[in-house]
Amino acid sequence: MLALLDAWLLAPFDYGFMQRALVAGLALSLAAPPLGVFLMLRGMSLIGDAMAHAILPGVALGFLAAGFSLPMMSLGGILSGLLIAVLAGSVSQMTGHKEDSAMASFFLISLAAGVMLVSLGGSSVDLTHVLFGSILAVDSTALILIAGISSLIVITLAVIFRALVVECLDPLFLRGQGVRGGLVHGTFLGLVVLNLTAGFQTLGTLMAVGLMMLPATTARFWSQRLEGLIAIAIGVALVASTGGLLLSYHLSLPSGPAIILLAGLGYVLSALLGRHHSLAARRRRHAMPLGAPEPH
Repeated sequence: MLALLDAWLLAPFDYGFMQRALVAGLALSLAAPPLGVFLMLRGMSLIGDAMAHAILPGVALGFLAAGFSLPMMSLGGILSGLLIAVLAGSVSQMTGHKEDSAMASFFLISLAAGVMLVSLGGSSVDLTHVLFGSILAVDSTALILIAGISSLIVITLAVIFRALVVECLDPLFLRGQGVRGGLVHGTFLGLVVLNLTAGFQTLGTLMAVGLMMLPATTARFWSQRLEGLIAIAIGVALVASTGGLLLSYHLSLPSGPAIILLAGLGYVLSALLGRHHSLAARRRRHAMPLGAPEPH
């Protein structure tokens, strides 16, 4: 039994590429879910998906300029994501349209432009790598960049945490305290762009948002407190990253989709069995005697 567990759980990580993939996945799992929780609380869940595609033109330009150079592709992705965020905000302010509709419009433009650029300058293999990533191909340079960006995100979130919570719940109070809500909001969107840029190497631009949003939405079925949401979301992401890598290794599956599908399985099970707002919770509530207190 122990030999079987060792062969399935530990032996795969004797290889250097699996060790690097594991560290990259764990780093992203610590940084991405808290951002997803705040996106969910702010009603901006789909903005994360739009931002994931907003980095694609910059990644494509970096690829055309220097091939598979992660620093250049990351720099291009960061600049492209920030530019799209600024443009969407500007259009929203100038026209009165909601920011999410402006972001959705720019997301479609960015996606088409990015795919076109990669297709013109590379092969279908290059396009697949950019769109879907390859966590098993993470090298030392990519690992250092991912770990550095993830650390920066965690530290910055810790610094702006209180202001970000207040800005979510009562932006007028935050303004009354002399703190510019726009600065907090802009910093937060910048962190989202940074995280998606770090994640595209491992999960690709099309799925980088999955490790951000699926653990966050899963946690909503188990906790109603902010600290609980963040802790559970991080735990789900850690399990999905590690489990997805093991499934990929043993079953010869694509690593990125395996990670995201495992996180998706956690979401489906939580929607059925979770403590709050799930199908099971709804049935328990209907079965309770009239006037009985709800369980906490």
